[in-house]
Amino acid sequence: MIQPRDNEIQQAQEARLVKDTLILQKVNAAHREAFIQKFPGQCEHILRLIAERLQLGLRKDTDIVLTNEDVNHLSAALLAVYDVHRDLDRG
Repeated sequence: MIQPRDNEIQQAQEARLVKDTLILQKVNAAHREAFIQKFPGQCEHILRLIAERLQLGLRKDTDIVLTNEDVNHLSAALLAVYDVHRDLDRG
């Protein structure tokens, strides 16, 4: 048999869950906003890293050997990140 006190406890637990969910949503929103503000800079950094790796692998005076598949993957990644970066600039 459910007692009146049990209903109060259940309501308090549900209210606590709702409150916890709202807090998590606020925290996650803050993290998402920080990521959005930081993301364009991250894209530029990734572009530089991929381009440097590709250039280093294509130089004749280096010990690093890139296969055709490596070059294909790096160039595809470079283009994909560039597209994201360009889309971010367009807003």
